[in-house]
Amino acid sequence: MEAVGSLASGDPQPPGTAEGTAPIDRSGKEAASEGSSVGFVLVHAGAGYHSESKAKEYKQVCKKACQKAIEKLQAGALAVDVVTAALVELEDSPFTNAGMGSNLNLSGDIECDASTMDGKSLNFGAVGALRGIKNPILVANKLLSEAQKGKLSAGRIPPCFLVGKGAYKWAVDHGIVPCPPDVMATKFSLSAFRKNRRKLELAEKVETEMIQTKKRREVSENTNVTASLDTVGAVVVDHEGNVAAAVSSGGLAMKHPGRVGQAAVYGCGCWAENTSGSNVYSTAVSTSGCGEHLIRTMLARECSVALQSEDAHQALLETMQKKFVRSPFLAHEDSVLGGVIVLRCCRCSLESESSLNTRALL
Repeated sequence: MEAVGSLASGDPQPPGTAEGTAPIDRSGKEAASEGSSVGFVLVHAGAGYHSESKAKEYKQVCKKACQKAIEKLQAGALAVDVVTAALVELEDSPFTNAGMGSNLNLSGDIECDASTMDGKSLNFGAVGALRGIKNPILVANKLLSEAQKGKLSAGRIPPCFLVGKGAYKWAVDHGIVPCPPDVMATKFSLSAFRKNRRKLELAEKVETEMIQTKKRREVSENTNVTASLDTVGAVVVDHEGNVAAAVSSGGLAMKHPGRVGQAAVYGCGCWAENTSGSNVYSTAVSTSGCGEHLIRTMLARECSVALQSEDAHQALLETMQKKFVRSPFLAHEDSVLGGVIVLRCCRCSLESESSLNTRALL
């Protein structure tokens, strides 16, 4: 089995916003259990403009998420549960724009999006504009696992994507503990909200659209407060060769209440698909960036298709340029913002099943 991890984007990204790892022992070989590979995990803390002063914190939360995922892999957990465990760590960090400490919307509330996909079953679970749940990825994972049980009473189709109050009620009904709103917000997110609100009030006083646009650009260039945090995600391959992907986000700062970003949308936030039929490789993808841009280009699915090419690196570069940065669907955008981490793996031969070779491409 071989695995390839990749990070690409429409804009250059600061170092330290993504970290990938495989369990390595002191001899430099991959840690193995009963002669088989444990697996591989790659996580990211977002494609936004992260504060250089907090670079250490971003790296630490990525490392912690990887370590938690590795513990799950070593215990024999399957990919979809491993990727969920990694996302919980990222959501629990006050430095990420996911779960606790997420961006506040125009009304001063936190609404989160999250999704996960299992490459083995191809099942998908997602929540959008969800309030009052500390770890939205747990709800997405629960939706996925419940759907695998089959139809509901009277032949009803189980949901895979829920939003707003309906998502909250479903989560609580299925044993996920709610979280008071004041716990979700942090000093950092509240401070950012107050600053953004003042800027918005100032911008709304400007009489002409030309001056208004200029002021907004100046604010963005000088402070980068609204773009300082972004979507988090992870991709995983387990000891059986199954892949999974997940993504979680608090969304854009000062977004309209009820807005749903790519982190909850099928084929846009994440994608995972095991080897089958014409697919030579198993693939897992997690995206980050401006949700509207990623939704209109279905970037996660497009990258998964590109990974079936023999030269994955070149295919990804071409996809990012043709299907995203220069996409006709984004032709009128002043700047296109997005990034992606991917993982590709295959069973090369029966003799090599017990070895996992990893390589990161930046």
